[in-house]
Amino acid sequence: MITRTQAIEHGLNAEAVRNRARYGDWQRLMAGVYADFTGTPNREALVWAALLRAGHGSVLSHWTAAERHALLDRPSAAIHVTVHAAHHPARRGSIPGVVVHRSRHLEQTVHPAMSPPCTRVEHTVLDLIEASAAFEEAYDWICRAIGRRRTTAARLREAMAMRPRMRWRQDLEVALGDAALVLSVLERRYVRGVERPHGLPAALRQVRVWQGTGNRYLDNLYQEYRACVEVDGAAAHPADEQWRDKDRDRWNAVHEGIDTIRIGMLGLRTPAAQCATAAEVAAWLSGRGPQTGHACGRYGCPVL
Repeated sequence: MITRTQAIEHGLNAEAVRNRARYGDWQRLMAGVYADFTGTPNREALVWAALLRAGHGSVLSHWTAAERHALLDRPSAAIHVTVHAAHHPARRGSIPGVVVHRSRHLEQTVHPAMSPPCTRVEHTVLDLIEASAAFEEAYDWICRAIGRRRTTAARLREAMAMRPRMRWRQDLEVALGDAALVLSVLERRYVRGVERPHGLPAALRQVRVWQGTGNRYLDNLYQEYRACVEVDGAAAHPADEQWRDKDRDRWNAVHEGIDTIRIGMLGLRTPAAQCATAAEVAAWLSGRGPQTGHACGRYGCPVL
């Protein structure tokens, strides 16, 4: 891959560059960017062409960086690059198939070793959160990055602390908090936003049960219904920890006759979400024992 400027700096004149493209020795991929091979360019050639066209210091970012960090299972439709805020590559003409983002703090976000240059996975996730249409989409990026072991909650918190402005910061801090803090916040939301205002029975909290290899604790045990509600801060848990949770649920069902449902942050985030969760829990419990639950008084509450 070579740019017109690089070719001239290495001794070719403008006419020689045009002739190499005209006679098929080179192929033009973007304005001023050429491939010194024939045939269909692969993905690697296209992303390099986008970076060369965007100019010095540009890096892959957003969905294309997510592709490089294995957060996406297929290439992004457009190639996303970020340049310094003072740089305006589109002034030299539009760049088909490339989306250019600008940042004042680009140097702090670039991975030190990746080639082609790319934003670090933590800043890639935060960029995608900023671009998300809803918090549910943002939360999915967190779960995906941690669940695929590309980063940790602690590293995401450190990256977020570098940004003075961040969408949904309070909710993100809960999602990325230390495990004990996350669970205490979500458990409080469950009791105060789901259970009490909707007339659900008061569960037994943190009930100790023996499960073959040791003691385990159930978050909310509805003993009369042989039912357990687990409040799960899943964003901070890699896949193997989630499998351990599933093993525990299976043990409870087989050996204790206790069925389990799990509620994550999205089911407790807003009053509307809490009402919807209460409706599901009330219906589930009522199908297992005495009828329970009522509307909380909030307009549109779906609990019957």
